Amino acid sequence: MTSEQAHIIKNHAIQTLRDELNSLQALEDYIDDSFVAIARHIHDSPGRVVITGIGKSAIIAQKIVATMNSTGQPAIFMHAADAVHGDLGIIQKDDTIIAISKSGNTPEIKLLAPILRQFGNKLIAMVGNIHSELANLADYVVNTTVDKEACPNNLAPTTSTTAQLLMGDALAVTLLQMRNFSGRDFSRFHPGGSLGKQLYLRCKEIASHNEKPAVFAHTPVKEAILEITRKRLGAAVVTNDLQEVLGIITDGDIRRMLEKFDNIAGLKAENIMNSTPVVVEAELLAADAARICLERKISQVIVTENNKYLGMVHIHDLNREGIL
Repeated sequence: MTSEQAHIIKNHAIQTLRDELNSLQALEDYIDDSFVAIARHIHDSPGRVVITGIGKSAIIAQKIVATMNSTGQPAIFMHAADAVHGDLGIIQKDDTIIAISKSGNTPEIKLLAPILRQFGNKLIAMVGNIHSELANLADYVVNTTVDKEACPNNLAPTTSTTAQLLMGDALAVTLLQMRNFSGRDFSRFHPGGSLGKQLYLRCKEIASHNEKPAVFAHTPVKEAILEITRKRLGAAVVTNDLQEVLGIITDGDIRRMLEKFDNIAGLKAENIMNSTPVVVEAELLAADAARICLERKISQVIVTENNKYLGMVHIHDLNREGIL
């Protein structure tokens, strides 16, 4: 590939982004009183949100459903073509229906919209043509009109589907904020994977599975080095008889000791320990411990519970759990 060909490809991609961004800026003007009424209705409704569409709009509908479900708003997808062949049974008494269509006049939507009206549920049209049959039949309208598609032929759904996606996100996030949906709430719906771990995994749950390297202040340095080697966490915590933390000895402290002393035979743990280690509570989120490690440029934090040494969390643990 020549540099000129590469330049042409880059220009095509950049122009696509610019065309979409320029068109989508107009969406701000469509956040109107109708949008406010929609948000209030869904927020106050005891039912679910049933979202329907066909073609590319159906794909966007499924994504909006997923976003709503993950942020506390019960939602379900109903394909517009399947709806008239039995799937209308999905709709329950208190559900709110959102029908997504660029034109609002596709055959499937024109057939479905009047039927949906007969159910008595509130119908919201997310539509790129506010004069369409769907818009005229709806109780509320979310305007997703765009001036043109990013496709050079102005045919392939590109800008229009992005507009639908953005308006769906705007509605989902608005509802999230209206119900004061917190990070803790979010974690209830995302218990798996690294995302879930960032929201619920606590330091005590990692520390309890690790070795617990510990020495006393009067422990000879040689024994402290052996403890660090045996427990494989790159450090040993210095405690008193009550298991209260007095300090920490890390691999770095050992190296600095060897640079400073020619004879280490008489040295104790208290002679080389760092007396101001980073200590965190057992209930601290592991994600917060990760931030501390990165900010302080350290490899481990000491975990305590009721002022007693519980264990350590190493940066390798955080990597393994997918938090870093």
